[in-house]
Amino acid sequence: MHLIDTDQTNFDTIYKNFRWEIPANLNIAHQICERHQNNKDKVVIYYENAEGDCASYNFGQLKTLSDQFANALVARGIKRGDRVAIVLSQRIETVIAHLAIYKLGAIALPLAILFGPEALEYRLRDSGARIAITDVSKYETLSNLESSLDELQLVIGCHCGNPETEFWQLLNQGSTDFEIVQTQADDPACLIYTSGTTGPPKGALVAHRAIIGNFTGFEMSQNFFPQANDVFWTPADWAWTGGLWDGLLPSLNYGVPILAYEGSGFDPQRACQLLEKYQVTNAFIPPTALKMLRSVDGIKDKYSFNLRAVMSAGEQVGEELIHWGREILGITINEMWGQTEFNYLVGNCSAIMEPKPGSMGKPYPGHRVDVIDDEGKVLADGEHGELAAWCDDPVMFLGYWNNEAATESKKTGNWFRTGDVGYRDEDGFLWFVGRKDDVISSAGYRIGPGEIEDSLLRHPAVMQAAVIGKPDELRGQIVKAFVVLSNHQQASDELAKEIQQSVRERLSAHEYPREIEFVDTLPMTTTGKVRRMDLRQREINSAKPED
Repeated sequence: MHLIDTDQTNFDTIYKNFRWEIPANLNIAHQICERHQNNKDKVVIYYENAEGDCASYNFGQLKTLSDQFANALVARGIKRGDRVAIVLSQRIETVIAHLAIYKLGAIALPLAILFGPEALEYRLRDSGARIAITDVSKYETLSNLESSLDELQLVIGCHCGNPETEFWQLLNQGSTDFEIVQTQADDPACLIYTSGTTGPPKGALVAHRAIIGNFTGFEMSQNFFPQANDVFWTPADWAWTGGLWDGLLPSLNYGVPILAYEGSGFDPQRACQLLEKYQVTNAFIPPTALKMLRSVDGIKDKYSFNLRAVMSAGEQVGEELIHWGREILGITINEMWGQTEFNYLVGNCSAIMEPKPGSMGKPYPGHRVDVIDDEGKVLADGEHGELAAWCDDPVMFLGYWNNEAATESKKTGNWFRTGDVGYRDEDGFLWFVGRKDDVISSAGYRIGPGEIEDSLLRHPAVMQAAVIGKPDELRGQIVKAFVVLSNHQQASDELAKEIQQSVRERLSAHEYPREIEFVDTLPMTTTGKVRRMDLRQREINSAKPED
């Protein structure tokens, strides 16, 4: 099933002619699993863990196992609308849990396995989750939280050693017969918490219809997905939008095998081995991971890849990574832009449209995105404003969990304000400048961090970089850069001056970082975004006088 006519070769024509067809009744589990049972022997999950243990699963197994687990959840009191937390990495139990939850009309609450106790407690309490499913690494933590959370009634552990709460023992007690609850397209399916880059995380409630709303962007960002013998992989955590809605769910929908790799953290060498071993054709690789791949010596000569499309999102990709992808990976990375609340809106399709390196691309078919001012007026080409999406869109979220005021505060007329600043060029391409909170105001200039960070990455000594505005009495703010150096590079004043000069020469005198601080790591959200908020707070704290 394609939503996009693959015979079309003009991006703008496809956009103009596209119309949504969303059925009134829609359930994600049916869309991505049940309707594939005429091809039930098709392998769609390849699993490998850090120790190299491997397994594979087909559509028939996914249906049977998820039917059993759905019955097991019902037996423990889970009903339509209840929230069930999934605190798991990329593993088969994650897939089974999602399918089972959707089948019974409950709401999946994906949470990152890397979350600590406070992060888990906040989200479990705020959502009112009834059950949490996890592995041995978080079983004790969640069990300890259970007594302090009124709504949380059971923690199910994968291979946890407790027969009363062990995932597979509970699953095996469930019948293999289960009738999917008939859900409407607008019914809630998933509750995903925002990254918290600009404040406390909020729960974004996503409807079943979003599964279809993602597909135009997915098909085009993956250069007309699927094609024969496609294999998909993403290192992105399946607990966040990028890994789940931009990787796992669409791959299953199209019947394309997806690689599930259960490793801790992103290892660029292991990533290269996986790409080669499974002959991955399509991938979503966040910019942070691409930058780490870029540090692998001799990657082009050491590995034999089969990539035909890579999509990247979450942070600005930048011109330097685009050029690296063409030279080393042999593909043009398709940058994409979207949000937890409103996913897969804008991007590129290098198969039919020459991307402009550094731009986000154009709105994908079925999505209306533009640049508006504070009153909701669409701005002219080249004018900076807030990127906004038209609310009548199947991929738009239902609202923030128990926070209608926050939902309404993001709307101006029928525009949903994303909080991202950007502009549209004369060819209709959209360009990201920065988060509203990230925009630096220095000596009358409004400066976005993305372009500076991209310029910093062009220096051979720089592996990662983040830029913020540091308070300054004269200029209001100055540009400050936090830099992680590449392997074997030594921090020095001379190197800092060299990096500063390289940016000054590439950009302008008002944009170069007047301060550079070398750091070992950058603060990241679990979704791989730089937490510039933490860096700004660090500057504030360092400026406070000691008691």
